[in-house]
Amino acid sequence: MAELNPALVPLSLYIHMPWCVRKCPYCDFNSHAVPNGELSLDLEQEYLQALVADFKTQVEFAQGRRIHSVFIGGGTPSLISAKGYQWLFDQLRALVPFEAGCEITLEANPGTVEHDPFAGYLDAGINRLSIGVQSFNTVHLQKLGRIHSNDDAILAIRHAKEAGFERVNVDLMHGLPEQTLEQALLDLKLAVENGATHVSWYQLTIEPNTVFFRTQPILPLDDVLEDIQEQGEAYLIEQGFVNYEVSAWRKELPSAHNLNYWQFGDYLAIGAGAHGKVTMPDGVYRFQKTRLPKDYLAKVPAEHLQFKRIEAGDMPFEFMMNVLRLNHGMEAKLYSERTGESLEPIAELLNSLRERKLMVNDPTRLSCTEQGHIFLNSVLEEFL
Repeated sequence: MAELNPALVPLSLYIHMPWCVRKCPYCDFNSHAVPNGELSLDLEQEYLQALVADFKTQVEFAQGRRIHSVFIGGGTPSLISAKGYQWLFDQLRALVPFEAGCEITLEANPGTVEHDPFAGYLDAGINRLSIGVQSFNTVHLQKLGRIHSNDDAILAIRHAKEAGFERVNVDLMHGLPEQTLEQALLDLKLAVENGATHVSWYQLTIEPNTVFFRTQPILPLDDVLEDIQEQGEAYLIEQGFVNYEVSAWRKELPSAHNLNYWQFGDYLAIGAGAHGKVTMPDGVYRFQKTRLPKDYLAKVPAEHLQFKRIEAGDMPFEFMMNVLRLNHGMEAKLYSERTGESLEPIAELLNSLRERKLMVNDPTRLSCTEQGHIFLNSVLEEFL
């Protein structure tokens, strides 16, 4: 393995806010119903202070780099006040500077931003919103356990734009319980017509350890799902959106934070259950944090870290499961730059995938063909 140069790898930061108003039946993320139905100011302050203490243990991983992008996920990050975020960013910047124009994304629930108006978050330094709409159909929202309505979702996007946010992502799911083709297409139309500049559009999957897994809902038939995918993609293209990743469509710039994930960049991670990845001269490492909020708050920062090196045999899959999600993949030369490993051990497999027209027939790129993207999971399995 060649010695790695972390300076060549962009560095992002993920911040996890673990609380929601209530848990949705399809959700397998590390999210927990807020204690007593409301996030108290004392708990907010305690958690923010814990995040800073957590971050201090990771400063050495920056290795002279600045923060390229920040993503605040959850849970429901908009349960935290704008003032709280302003304080947090000031503390973090004092430890590791942010790049000029650093993209800072906040996930927010529609209807009411639980703590402050959108303008407050913009003033705090957040410059991109990701609004978890999932659907504009109130019946579907009820089945998904969401607490907002169709009108709430539309107003959320409009209020975000009126507050001054130029970059607004809308999260939408399709293939919802008993959803028709017409309903799925209407969801896309309402997102676009009300001002979304980026759409994350993905099919509902039933995950273990969720309510939907235990009580299976009635999902659309396969032919309906195929029609939704085909006609939904055609509509987004017609509206000027570019599909740059499996489920990501943009009219504006791509999400810098998610793009860094998909390009095998580095990301520090703070918060209960947060996952990170860092490049060191001797290898690439993943780490994760104590999952439950109460345990996270009870532990000293050094006890949060569960650190594991990515071994050479696992590297092809680890790299490809990110990069091959991108429509245009990545330059092949970046594989060794970001992993420290050679492509030689998998050269025969790459040639086979190219011959089967599952990867682009260009040795300078690592990228799937259109057919390869259709069968992406099968392609990735070959790297295991």
